[in-house]
Amino acid sequence: MRALLYRLILSMEGWAAIESGVRLRFADHIRLGHGVYLDQGVYLHACPQGIHIGSETIVMHGAILHVYNFRDIPHAGITIGNHCLIGEYTVIRGQGGVHIGDRVYTSPFTQILAVNHVFDAPHRPFIEQGITAEGIVIEDDVWLGASAIITDGVRVGKGAVVAAGAVVTEDVPAHTLVGGVPARPIRNLDVEPDGSHRPKRGVYHVSRGDQP
Repeated sequence: MRALLYRLILSMEGWAAIESGVRLRFADHIRLGHGVYLDQGVYLHACPQGIHIGSETIVMHGAILHVYNFRDIPHAGITIGNHCLIGEYTVIRGQGGVHIGDRVYTSPFTQILAVNHVFDAPHRPFIEQGITAEGIVIEDDVWLGASAIITDGVRVGKGAVVAAGAVVTEDVPAHTLVGGVPARPIRNLDVEPDGSHRPKRGVYHVSRGDQP
């Protein structure tokens, strides 16, 4: 019964699995790809231009995707690609527009914040000084560590890794590991720090029925 109700109020490309306790605001601006999974306690708040979640993407318990566009910002919205994992209690604020590519994983308590307050005038309350909303782009195959924060105006390049607890205030080059507050490049992920090949190690993959 719940599945039929969701199909009436949401735009779905195929079927999606939505657990109990999921909260939706402005559901007519939410579009879910085939095979999307919304875990218990997820909150989606989608003003116009709303939220689009690509196929086979998983949004874990307690995650918040919040557009909250009451200032009529033209590029507001959240777009998440295919085969992504949005970790537990991740917060994504899309006032400036958030565009996340395919196969992006966010670890628990990650924050992606495409909005910032202006506080240039010390003798005026910051709530009277407006906001910036430049937007955030996270390209394909990026991994964001636990409690990482991506601030407004940043682009994270393809295949980059952001270490746990990092605060990213500048663009991250592709295939680069960054960490720290503020985040700085640690190393290029294509080679070991000394330029040698990576050592052999035990690596586990998802089992797929079509593989021998």
